[in-house]
Amino acid sequence: MKIEHKKTLVKEISETFQAAKVIIVTDYKGLDVASLSNLRNLLRESDIEYRVVKNTLLKRAAEGNDLALITDCLKGPSAVACSFDDPVAPAKILTRFAKENENLEIKAGVMEGKALDLDAIKALSNLPSRDQLLGQLLSVMNGVPTAFVRVLNGVPQQFLNLLLALKDKKAAETGPAE
Repeated sequence: MKIEHKKTLVKEISETFQAAKVIIVTDYKGLDVASLSNLRNLLRESDIEYRVVKNTLLKRAAEGNDLALITDCLKGPSAVACSFDDPVAPAKILTRFAKENENLEIKAGVMEGKALDLDAIKALSNLPSRDQLLGQLLSVMNGVPTAFVRVLNGVPQQFLNLLLALKDKKAAETGPAE
């Protein structure tokens, strides 16, 4: 690979790292081509970029951004998953895939300037996804006006019940009409 191409690649990877909300480094050693393609397809469906890059290029690209926190884990074959929208999605997909394929090893990750170890990535994978959280928020937001409308509807209903009770009481006091 020519030096100009390497410099361009390092710059591109560095820009990707700076734009990513979460970066997770994995070791894919032992995965066959079909499994690796399957993993890439799963990640691509969630708009997650997954790249296999030489460690020397990754270390150079990590200079000046959050990945510099975990450059010590860049040993052996390394692939990097970067998510730009949902920080939970790559953790969920990679953790689930690693359970099914013991050859995939999750090394470490970075999110919002903090290094993530394997336990932190597993904890992140147990959180609800962005879509689930938005659905929960929407149901809460929808529940408040619905309850408010029920309360407002109950006031005239109770007033009407009171008037009917007064009418029945007056009718009972005056006796039956002849």
